[in-house]
Amino acid sequence: MLAVHIARGRVKVIDIPQPKRRTGYALIRLLCGGICNTDIELLRGYYSFSGIPGHEFVGEVIEAGDPALMGRRVVGEINLACGKCEWCRRGLGRHCPRRTVLGIVRHPGAFREIIDLPETNLHVVPSRVPTEHAVFVEPVAAACEILDQVRIPKDERVAVLGDGKLGLLIAQVLAAHGASVIHFGKHPEKLRISKAAGIATSMRPRGGFGYVIEATGTPEGLRQAVAMTRPRGVVIVKSTVHGEVSLDTAPVVVNEITLVGSRCGRFEPALKLMASGKLRLDSMITARFPLADAPRAFEKAVAPGAIKVLLTTSSS
Repeated sequence: MLAVHIARGRVKVIDIPQPKRRTGYALIRLLCGGICNTDIELLRGYYSFSGIPGHEFVGEVIEAGDPALMGRRVVGEINLACGKCEWCRRGLGRHCPRRTVLGIVRHPGAFREIIDLPETNLHVVPSRVPTEHAVFVEPVAAACEILDQVRIPKDERVAVLGDGKLGLLIAQVLAAHGASVIHFGKHPEKLRISKAAGIATSMRPRGGFGYVIEATGTPEGLRQAVAMTRPRGVVIVKSTVHGEVSLDTAPVVVNEITLVGSRCGRFEPALKLMASGKLRLDSMITARFPLADAPRAFEKAVAPGAIKVLLTTSSS
């Protein structure tokens, strides 16, 4: 079967054996996958990664122990936990110290024709959610995670920094929650997506916010977020950047600012929100490429102005 392989800054398509189903696992035929910023950072050397990337996907179950999954469209949580440690017993398998991570840490990613994942990781996609929209479940869940971690009052003024894929989703998710979102970015064509969703936008950062979400994907983003936060405010940090990020901690200490790291989220609220139709996702899809054309897809994904580039198979 075909699979995408990245190493040392190069993308190629290779032929690998189809995985055999293990007990407790399902085999899933890829329908559609999305290239995200983490995949791009892996290509640039994040985690010294070499292997098959991809963790945003929707597929059709072709083999499973649970007959209720057969033939269903599914998405999959990316953390494969041990299920036995203290973190797993507390329901926090995403922090399991022995976990592997789909397409990132010691588990082949979703950019292959057949994916193997534990059945416990899978969520059936509601019929109301189109296949191309279902690709966004993982990043929408990451956006929803903010509301699990921080209690943001409705009508609260919230700044979202960064107009990339995740920033656009965060702005929409928080607006759907009822927050008064101002979305800050550098690209008018991307900010137009938020503006069309009724969200205020700006290209000139300003301060005084009680809650600032940093999703710029740049080393400078955290410094800017701290500068925009009022005393005793909260900065939610979403960016994962290859390399070290320097920060003057004096403003954090003097203004008693809380920094909250935020990563993956629960799929259930994301699927519910997406099924409601409140998110504008079509306008975030920049291009579609067949899996066999992955090198060109990655070239498009890193090009200026690109938002979400999809990889599809003949089955999708």
